[in-house]
Amino acid sequence: MAYRLGVDVGGTFTDLLLLNEETGDFWRHKTPSTPHDSSVGVMTGVDAVCAKAGIKPSDVDVFLHGTTVATNAVLEGKGARVGLVTTEGYQQVMQIARSLVPGGLAAWIVWPKPEPLAKLEDTVEIKGRIDAAGQEIRPLDEADIRAQLSKLKTQGVEAVTIALMNAYLNGAHERRVAELAAEILPGVLVSLSHEVLPEMQEYERTLTTVANASVRPVVSRYVKNLRDKLRGLDMRGRIALLRSDGGLMSSEKSEEHPVSLLMSGPAGGVTGALWVAKNSGLKNILTLDVGGTSTDVALIENGEPRRVRTTDVGHLTVRASSLDVKTVGAGGGSIAKVPELTRALRVGPESAGAAPGPAAYGKGGELPTVTDANVVLGYLPEDLLGGAFKLDREAAKTAVQTVADALGVDLYQAARGIIDIVNENMFGALRMISVQQGYDPRDFALMGFGGAGPLHVNAVAKLMGSWPAVSPVSPGVLCALGDATTRMRTETARSYSKRISAATEASGPFYCPGDQKVYLDLSFFKEMDDQIRATLKADGVTDAEIETSFEIDIRYQGQAFEVPMVVTLDELKAGGLARLAAAFDDEHRRLFTFNMDAEHEFVNLRAVAMGKVQDIPTLEIEKGDGDPSRAKIRDHQVWADGAMRPAVIYDRSKLRAGDRIIGPAIVTEMDSTTLVLPDCEAVVDAYGVILITPVKEA
Repeated sequence: MAYRLGVDVGGTFTDLLLLNEETGDFWRHKTPSTPHDSSVGVMTGVDAVCAKAGIKPSDVDVFLHGTTVATNAVLEGKGARVGLVTTEGYQQVMQIARSLVPGGLAAWIVWPKPEPLAKLEDTVEIKGRIDAAGQEIRPLDEADIRAQLSKLKTQGVEAVTIALMNAYLNGAHERRVAELAAEILPGVLVSLSHEVLPEMQEYERTLTTVANASVRPVVSRYVKNLRDKLRGLDMRGRIALLRSDGGLMSSEKSEEHPVSLLMSGPAGGVTGALWVAKNSGLKNILTLDVGGTSTDVALIENGEPRRVRTTDVGHLTVRASSLDVKTVGAGGGSIAKVPELTRALRVGPESAGAAPGPAAYGKGGELPTVTDANVVLGYLPEDLLGGAFKLDREAAKTAVQTVADALGVDLYQAARGIIDIVNENMFGALRMISVQQGYDPRDFALMGFGGAGPLHVNAVAKLMGSWPAVSPVSPGVLCALGDATTRMRTETARSYSKRISAATEASGPFYCPGDQKVYLDLSFFKEMDDQIRATLKADGVTDAEIETSFEIDIRYQGQAFEVPMVVTLDELKAGGLARLAAAFDDEHRRLFTFNMDAEHEFVNLRAVAMGKVQDIPTLEIEKGDGDPSRAKIRDHQVWADGAMRPAVIYDRSKLRAGDRIIGPAIVTEMDSTTLVLPDCEAVVDAYGVILITPVKEA
């Protein structure tokens, strides 16, 4: 038997899903996260889920992990002290930065920029220069370099970034400085800009490499520690981590390029949603991943998630590919409060987390949370995790009553107010990745997952007009499923700055002479293809399993940003550069509602390599007769439309394909709870996915 184990560490729970690749059988487990050391919760979960399946950890062939270690290091300011080596004259590159301020209406505000990850006093200049053609015009002064590196050693830096002028064209100087750094600062991890981001734009390249250096010691310690513990269980299979762009990278590679892990956690949910959608015949999906601390949302169009060329974490924006995921501080643990100054109810972003957690958890928490409000309203039954986790309804009522007293309303109105506000917060995030990107949310289904996603997906779908509202199988561990079912991915880039009209000579990857036919320098593309294939083959992927594609960043001349366009060599050969420019115009109009009367300009080219898609069997559930009564647990009551209303609680494991559930109703399972609102109905598809739609009027 071949087993794949997906593990996702959240702020409140660590989710695990063990998958038998041959049969499609799976086992799931949730365990409280351990923020002091995530590996503790991971190892506890590994033992538990393997015991459920009746196997040993040594039977696991592939261990796949989504982690927030890099993210938390940035958000909490716990990255390493970084020493930065720049070319003479560029010492203040991090301080000058970009003259952008957040928000379209904030230009008049004096915005204090966040403290750079590499401080000015930890930044040194060295003599030596590579020109814009990649040629050495001034050799390195090694005596000077040794002196500057010794200064960084005295400063006590914990990591080093080397980011020199035009290194993206020729990295020889950076490599030599790295050799000297290894001699003078032994044991200190060194990041080179031409390896981390081989693209032009000096500030972005430097910032991204500094961010990589900042989180590298933290990530490296975590990955090594986890790998040692897994090897201690005799787990000899491949260990891979989820990248921000939804692909996988080896644990060893993740230690070198942790900047690619900044959105590792949220990416797992998107990849899991893709797997579910493929089986259920859904192509356009908005994802709603609601955890204990935050909600992550993303958009999938025609079976492909939107990817962006930047990764945003707090105030940090780096040039690294990631899925277009937006995060808001709205989760089951989000704390409700009524400030004395405004007397207006607020929910989040502060969270009760895993310890002490919501009041209903009975672990000492006293502050009212979204989970407590769901318990009070009857949306969340007292038994969770298949009965293994009991909720304290009286404690939840006591906590929410503090909000009711502050607002001067009754208990149920206060609880409903908490739920309405958190739903609106989710609604706002979903509009950011749909309406603000030129998409009509009514053309998409809304898939809710995470521990609390199915509780809110019906209500948020009503706000969005996105139907059906989807509750996938095992929604509470869908991120872990995404980790277990995704594939290896890597990329490389080359900067190529040229106007399309000027691409008339054979001096780049493609050119367009007087006959207006595009000519390709296949050797250029082959070099990129060989590089990324070699990376994946080093991680154990065979050449036959590797698929490659290319992206070109294009902009109107004079713009400060570009739009990535996915192309194939066959498309370039057939349609030429004119077709490429037209495709860019279409995408620009969709994103920004207008086009410009300006020349098109190439900026960067990227080659992307992906490993084999995991062909895992999908299990269909037993077909029913439409009557869900066999799955009925008990009658229940929920608060809806201003009063308590009768409802039914169902056991999801006993539902059959074709069963039809009329709301209000609650469907429980080990890892999550699905709420079906009044005037809505839910139908179970062939794979056990619950599809919720408004009841059609006769």
